[in-house]
Amino acid sequence: MRILLAQINPTIGDLDGNLKLIQSAIDAARSSSCDLVITPELALTGYPPEDFLLLPRFIEDVQKCLDTIIETSQGLAVVVGLPRRNPDKTEKILRNSAAVIENQTLLGYQDKTLLPTYDVFDERRYFEPGNTSRLWTLCGKKIAITICEDIWQQSDLIKDTCYRKNPVQELSVLTPELALNLSASPFSVSKIPNRLSTVQQAAKIMKCPFLYCNQVGGNDSLIFDGYSFYVGADGSLLDYAAGFKEEHFIVDLEATTPPCLAIEREPIDDLYQALILGVRDYFRKSGFQKACLGLSGGIDSALVACIASAALGKEHVLGVMMPSRYSSEGSILDARLLAKNLGIPTCEIPIEEPFESFLDLLETPFQGKRPDVTEENLQARIRGIILMALSNKHGYILLSTGNKSELAMGYSTLYGDMCGGLSVINDVTKRQVYELAHWINRFQEVIPGSTIEKPPSAELRPGQKDSDTLPPYEVLDTIVQDYVEDHLDAASIAEKHGYSLDLVKDVLVRIHRNEYKRRQSPPGLRISEKAFSVGRRFPIVQKYIC
Repeated sequence: MRILLAQINPTIGDLDGNLKLIQSAIDAARSSSCDLVITPELALTGYPPEDFLLLPRFIEDVQKCLDTIIETSQGLAVVVGLPRRNPDKTEKILRNSAAVIENQTLLGYQDKTLLPTYDVFDERRYFEPGNTSRLWTLCGKKIAITICEDIWQQSDLIKDTCYRKNPVQELSVLTPELALNLSASPFSVSKIPNRLSTVQQAAKIMKCPFLYCNQVGGNDSLIFDGYSFYVGADGSLLDYAAGFKEEHFIVDLEATTPPCLAIEREPIDDLYQALILGVRDYFRKSGFQKACLGLSGGIDSALVACIASAALGKEHVLGVMMPSRYSSEGSILDARLLAKNLGIPTCEIPIEEPFESFLDLLETPFQGKRPDVTEENLQARIRGIILMALSNKHGYILLSTGNKSELAMGYSTLYGDMCGGLSVINDVTKRQVYELAHWINRFQEVIPGSTIEKPPSAELRPGQKDSDTLPPYEVLDTIVQDYVEDHLDAASIAEKHGYSLDLVKDVLVRIHRNEYKRRQSPPGLRISEKAFSVGRRFPIVQKYIC
């Protein structure tokens, strides 16, 4: 039995485009003498379709696409992910399902049993859970069909919920000969090995080979890495598809396949490829081609420029240098050298004149007040105005360059450096920024060495350094990860690392105090288990201190 796993990159709501991707996979399967085609979860709509699911016409159009797939399935079995109307008069009107098709006949639907409603997932808002575990006979084999979350209950890796059912255990007693999982599993830096481990456990419990088909591509903040794979009944990894690109991944169950030792991957390269894919698809799927960003000579803007150049092509990225009276000569030279190394076009617009004009304009209202962060923010906001003007005039998407560590502390300026249409590294900690910079420079110097080596600074006042107002990044990043991603309290974090309790509490208070800023930031790319941009929900006004 030969099976094609359609690791495709659907666009949310592009039903015709997604249908073409599925039809292309069906054609490839037929020409490669395959018997069965599997798609990712909700492949017809793209994941997650969110409130499009509430539009009755949307579900009707999905059904029309399914009818087309049925017509084109002659001589093949196809299992395709889609939403459908709930035939039972229960709580929700929809189900998250896999349509099971064989030789132009719809055999029925396998409904998703476990519906995640935590972090970035909100499936119980739309779907009624499935309640039937059964096997499907396709191409003469008894096959268990699961959808994404259905296999995770038995893994002990879910932190935020515990389901009453375990579809893997329920299906195992039915003795399947093959198991499938249609998935839309978002990327995070630790997800790929956890995902593989989960499927390996499921294969051992079911005592049969297991095929896992994952979506690839970027949809808003979420990035999907692909890495579909084939696991033997003993849990051994037999084969896998590429990461971060579409692939028609063919598995021959009858062939003798030696086990792979592991998925060959470099975690820091996966992170870099995820950010590139997230930027590329954000632009491609929204119909834009060109980006602009401010080049300060600092490491954050340098990293974003590298990512954007790789995603869009160097000719489509404009670096804008906006020196002020506080910009060091070294930073200006670093920005110019980076642009030269990348081959991106640049323009230089000094901000001294508008800054002086604003100081004159506000001299009377500010009379009697000492210069402070207000004057610093003026410079950032002038730069934001310039960048947004260039974006409006030339049709660029402005890329915001703030990292997760800065956003946690509110070390950014509303309507200044937070302006933009996409925040590329807002889920990347400062330590990860440095790791990525070294990875980019592993063969030749792209980001100037002086950019990496000099102390980070916003350069908005004489001699300013990030360390004037922030803890050392190696300390700050640890606290942010422990609190934001792992939900540890202040006392536990302090004890774990030997930090001062007052220091940890101050960081946590500042994280919550700056929630209002993050609510107004551009959408950002999620690469961790808990991003500020999506999936994390805390009130702006609150008084609880952990």
